[in-house]
Amino acid sequence: MTEVLTGPANVTQERRLVTEVPGPRSRELLARRTAAVASGVGLTLPVFIERAGGGVVVDVDGNSLIDLGSGIAVVNVGNAAPRVVQAVQEQVAAFTHTCFMVTPYESYVAVCEELARVTPGDHPKKSALFNSGAEAVENAVKIARHATGRQAIVVFDHAYHGRTNLTMALTAKNMPYKQGFGPFAPEVHRVPMSYPYRDEPGLTGPQAAARAIAQIEAQVGAGNVAAVLIEPIQGEGGFVVPAPGFLPAIADWCRHTGAVFVADEIQTGFCRTGDWFASEAEGVVPDLITTAKGIAGGLPLSAVTGRAELMDAVHGGGLGGTYGGNPVACAAALASIATMREDDLPAAARRIGDTMLTRLRALQQRTDVVGDVRGRGAMIAVELVRPGTDEPDAELTGRIARACHARGVIVLTAGTHGNVLRFLPPLVIGPDLLAEALDVLDEAFAQEAGAR
Repeated sequence: MTEVLTGPANVTQERRLVTEVPGPRSRELLARRTAAVASGVGLTLPVFIERAGGGVVVDVDGNSLIDLGSGIAVVNVGNAAPRVVQAVQEQVAAFTHTCFMVTPYESYVAVCEELARVTPGDHPKKSALFNSGAEAVENAVKIARHATGRQAIVVFDHAYHGRTNLTMALTAKNMPYKQGFGPFAPEVHRVPMSYPYRDEPGLTGPQAAARAIAQIEAQVGAGNVAAVLIEPIQGEGGFVVPAPGFLPAIADWCRHTGAVFVADEIQTGFCRTGDWFASEAEGVVPDLITTAKGIAGGLPLSAVTGRAELMDAVHGGGLGGTYGGNPVACAAALASIATMREDDLPAAARRIGDTMLTRLRALQQRTDVVGDVRGRGAMIAVELVRPGTDEPDAELTGRIARACHARGVIVLTAGTHGNVLRFLPPLVIGPDLLAEALDVLDEAFAQEAGAR
């Protein structure tokens, strides 16, 4: 075992179970949660965390669990990363809030300057800061509609863009995100995604794009489209990686028709996929890009970054919010970006991806329930199916996830049909810890699916 260098000094990088999972103290807190917290707030694993660092979280019972979730792709730099901790402590001691729209502060400006540097493209860019991914998406839609004078927004099958009224309309999956919450915002149109595992065999990325574009032109009308909004790799939809050529073809169509191409990089951004942003893999330069999650080391911050002429199309006062670009979150973001740059976390993500894809493809050869292994960098998934078919098996997916949890490894599920195991380890996880987590996954497959 080794001591973590990227988080609290008292978090040893090991998996260690001293009670069952969840343990007695977690069960006590779970009873309090049940009594006090609305039942609509979901729960993946009922353990209550006391501290965390590197690739490990430690619960209130003293169990150390390997983290393959990163708080849903948030703590890319690791929990309580030293630069982030120091920056936050210094900022809290100085001031915690003024509202940037009332009396501004330098860190907000500095975050916008960093976003202009690290996002794709060398054109003039500007940003506006918010609190959550859904806020960023809503504001990207506002900007696109204001700039173009059009109303229609095009999104894709299997998309996830948030839980507010507008972003529920943009999101594809009904349960649990949309059920009972309608009516939803109008002028949202959904078209087919490139989904290589489930598309007809041989369908190329450009062909899949042509299919989507034909539907847009026939059912919406090119001249009515304010924006096409897409996750370069879909997140909650199941880590769907479109076929090569799909994203560039959609972006080219937007350029030719005057629609705004918006990349939702809320889950894929900030080194997660082995580049700073997933759009870079095929040289796609979005008109607008939305970010959140990994931007600030665990503090709530989001942004819309885009072409200066688009961002400036909105009238003064049309963008903002009381807490948007909070100074503590901005300090955390600057420290997180510095960590990503100085520690070369894109390279770390690529190393994680190489390890995981090798191990998961070997697992696929030993069992008939893994239909697909896919992903990029440290954003990897396996899609589970019933043996000999491509029929989704959500029940098996849940069993394997619970078997991993019981053994001290945090994994997440995803997918329109709930049949995808997704892996999002912190980019600072050590190779030995990652290998141990994959050993546990092998054990869970052996137990639940008879993998050899």
